[in-house]
This record gives sequence, structure tokens and C-alpha cells, in this order.
Amino acid sequence: MRALAAAAAAAALAVPATAATATAAPAATPPGLSCETGKHAIDDYTGFALCRNNGSQTQVFWVHLVCGWSPDVDGERVTLRPGQSGQSTAHCGSLGTGIGEIQVRP
Repeated sequence: MRALAAAAAAAALAVPATAATATAAPAATPPGLSCETGKHAIDDYTGFALCRNNGSQTQVFWVHLVCGWSPDVDGERVTLRPGQSGQSTAHCGSLGTGIGEIQVRP
């Protein structure tokens, strides 16, 4: 009986986490920026956004990581003048499930 209850509880917890990850839509890159995002080559918990300001005004951006079971995190704010490039990085908590999504925020 306890084993059945434990299995049912584990299944109930697994479904919402999977559903939330599967339905999350990636955020659009802010206008005027061209960005590449990704995970660190040897660390699946560290993500980055490398952006270039193709617009005519100064812009600020940062990377936002959706971290699964750990709290989401934001990277440092980066200010770019027209024509400049820069990178923002962030790190998900190691007790979580790693990066589920990488977004660029204005």
C-alpha cells in the first residue's frame, strides 16, 4: 500500500514539471539585437547570451535561465552602444535539473 502511494505521488509530481517544460515558449530576442544563446561546453548548468546591438540606440540586455527544479536566474546586465557586442552569463543551482530554457531579456 505504501509503495503504491509513493508511486502515485511521484507520478503526480512528475507530470506538472514535464508539462511546464514542454509548453514553455522561448522568448523573442529584443528588437535591434542579434543574439546567440547556449550552454557552456563542459557545464550544463551555465548558460549565456552573446548579443550584438544592430540598432541606432544604446540597449541593455541580460540572459535569463529557466532552471527546472531550481529557481530561475538572471545574468548580469550588459549595456551595448550601437555596433557593440557583449555577453551575459548565469548559472543554475547544482541541486536542480539544469537549464530548461535560455531567454534574452531587454
